[in-house]
Amino acid sequence: MRNAPLRTRAPVHTGPGETRLRGARTRPWQSSSPADTRRDLHHRDARVRHHRVERRRELTGPIADEELVAKITDVVGLCLAPPENAVVLCVDEKSQIQALDRTAPMLPRQPGLPERRTHDYIRHSTTTLFAALNIATGTITARCQPRHRHQEFLRFLRQVARAYPDRELHLVMDNYAAHKRIEVRDWLAAHPGVQVHFTPTSASWMNLVEVWFGIIERQAIHRGSYRSVTDLIHAISTFIDGWNPRAIRSCGPKPPTRSWLKQTGRRLQTHPTSW
Repeated sequence: MRNAPLRTRAPVHTGPGETRLRGARTRPWQSSSPADTRRDLHHRDARVRHHRVERRRELTGPIADEELVAKITDVVGLCLAPPENAVVLCVDEKSQIQALDRTAPMLPRQPGLPERRTHDYIRHSTTTLFAALNIATGTITARCQPRHRHQEFLRFLRQVARAYPDRELHLVMDNYAAHKRIEVRDWLAAHPGVQVHFTPTSASWMNLVEVWFGIIERQAIHRGSYRSVTDLIHAISTFIDGWNPRAIRSCGPKPPTRSWLKQTGRRLQTHPTSW
């Protein structure tokens, strides 16, 4: 065996001036021309992408909602033209907020330098933020709790009802299972002054409190370092205490300005088929 000749692969001519070994696997970048490389990469990516899209659509695609139009009309109409002397609140929870304690302070972004942070941290459990956004005043009613079950949601509903005594409440919320538990429905039946409006299935983005969750995430939570959950809750409470006095009042959609109308009319005259 030691003196046996080595097995070699016979060369194969693939094109003018190009040769490869028989049986050797050809990579996309080893094809005969750049055009062939682009074609091979395109077909490979198309196959992979098509497979992933079809599989994702089958497993996690949106579920059809038979009341889609009715729910959209209800939620949008409620926000644009709320009932007289009623309070419209957008209610939701931001779960699994992590209390991360980084080993070194985060360095802010500077001219020519990106924001820098350490790769390692200590995770001190999590908390869940329940919030109700008043669309007329922009103020927030909030509560942090360790979990986000229907028990915690009921406690938050009672807090919201105490915050607006003797007022008709309209709550906009998504289709999370905890919002539809029998205990929650029994409490709502015992409080006819609190009415619930559900967003369409897979359309929780219609809930305006989701926008506020993005604001508090960017401005108060994401760049912080917390040695305990208590520190995290304190940071959230401090942000809310500073938010409510300067809340942005919502007066509904503003009419288009005169300059916008001029620009639109000029564009329609110049490019009548662009819109």
